[in-house]
Amino acid sequence: MMTMKHTLTFLTLLFGACAASPDASVVGSSAPRSGERPNVVLIYGDDVGFGDLGCYGAEKIPTPNLDRLAAEGLRFTDGHCAAGTCTPSRFALLTGVHGFRSGVRVLPPNARLTIPVDAWTLPDTFRAAGYRTGIVGKWHLGLGAEGEAVDWNGAVKPGPMELGFDESFLLPSTNDRVPCVYLEGHGVVGLDPTDPLYVGKLGGAPEGSTPYPNGRKTPEAMTYYPSSHGHNQSVINGIGRIGYMAGGEAALWDDETMADVFVERATRFIDENHEEPFFLFFSSQDIHVPRTPHPRFKGKSELGYRGDAMVQLDWAAGAVMEALEARGLAENTVVIFSSDNGPVYDDGYVDGTTVLTSKEEVDRGHDGSGPYRGGKYQVYEGGTRVPLIVRWPGGIEPGVSTALVTQVDFVASFASMLGVPLPEEEAMDSRDAIDALLGRDAVGRQYVVEEARGLALRDGPWKLVQRPKAGAGAELYNLADDVGEASDVAAEHPERAEAMSVQLDGIRAAGLRSLGLR
Repeated sequence: MMTMKHTLTFLTLLFGACAASPDASVVGSSAPRSGERPNVVLIYGDDVGFGDLGCYGAEKIPTPNLDRLAAEGLRFTDGHCAAGTCTPSRFALLTGVHGFRSGVRVLPPNARLTIPVDAWTLPDTFRAAGYRTGIVGKWHLGLGAEGEAVDWNGAVKPGPMELGFDESFLLPSTNDRVPCVYLEGHGVVGLDPTDPLYVGKLGGAPEGSTPYPNGRKTPEAMTYYPSSHGHNQSVINGIGRIGYMAGGEAALWDDETMADVFVERATRFIDENHEEPFFLFFSSQDIHVPRTPHPRFKGKSELGYRGDAMVQLDWAAGAVMEALEARGLAENTVVIFSSDNGPVYDDGYVDGTTVLTSKEEVDRGHDGSGPYRGGKYQVYEGGTRVPLIVRWPGGIEPGVSTALVTQVDFVASFASMLGVPLPEEEAMDSRDAIDALLGRDAVGRQYVVEEARGLALRDGPWKLVQRPKAGAGAELYNLADDVGEASDVAAEHPERAEAMSVQLDGIRAAGLRSLGLR
């Protein structure tokens, strides 16, 4: 249902907003440039690091489709997600607001929807411009209303369809968390009403529902692998999961065919909407744990399940690109590839990785973050500097861009391109960076905020890191001389460190737009 805020915005569009001259209270109100109403497909990897693609330096993982996308488009070397973990990063991508402002963190199973239903979102922006909008894949932003139990056997809402998506086919949380079922629209796919689905505390399941792990699969009969971190509250398809579920056996997903299912649904969306402009958010589960590549991809890299899952993601991206080409849409479709945070190795499963999380740089001769320090969970560059490729044959000259860009700007940037007014109180951290994303601005942002366990501020080549540990002093790095953030120079530049600390404190209290920062 459209909220009052959205209704008023749509009425503004219908009754002459385009004739109004832009002012300080509206972002993106200029008319779209001639011909700039392309389809937009955002292919979003999960835990994919800067160095996990061949076009970014990977030698042990073949990624021919993504390499082709980069060769035909613009490959960014200073492109950032908003946070070093998935939920706040995805929150910022869709809302243009940093997750720390709302206390958004990685969500447990059965968490409630984190994005307010009256917030303006990225799909709202496209819908306001007459686009059909769809999401396929991982969600992990919560479902259901605060204070109300989610009815997994009825209508599961609010969710993406209350936030601007016309169509939705989801992995509700993450593939290492319950519930291990697909959600289409507001309903669980394939659910047998005689075997109700329960997600919650151990022992609270309805009588007669299929129990896990004591039912179809048991820890002793695992066909894949257990959680190395002890996340075996439920064992589904031989894989330990975070959280407890029972019932819904007929609806359980098959981990090894998940990429195929998502590609089929994405292709269907493209086929069914090819005659009108559309925005598709293809949100892959790869290469998040548990890494369960289809058997046809096993052994295709030199890095075990993690590398093979990356090969699978590359195939999926290629399949989506082929679907566009089959419909003659490639020329006028912006295809974006990026990731929700930096790389992680052993993140809870015995899958051949040899490094715990991202505490070391190299796993079996491969550095998933490339030349940058850290990865997932970390506020250093490796946590948020991720692959970012933008291809639009009809509007972008292929090449490499060093512009500083961030996913939090997608809302304001596409609003600008499409001539959609963005009220001042919405997307408070999002700036119009469409010229940088399309290769017309080689500089991009001056300031970027990075979030993980702590906050960091990029100011050109300078980077200030504020760690959450009490009493810990701020760290300062000059990336122009030290891309690996190996030398803290705060003691050598105390005035700069102090000034950037004050500036970051100000950003905590107010959005970048309201501060007039770009």
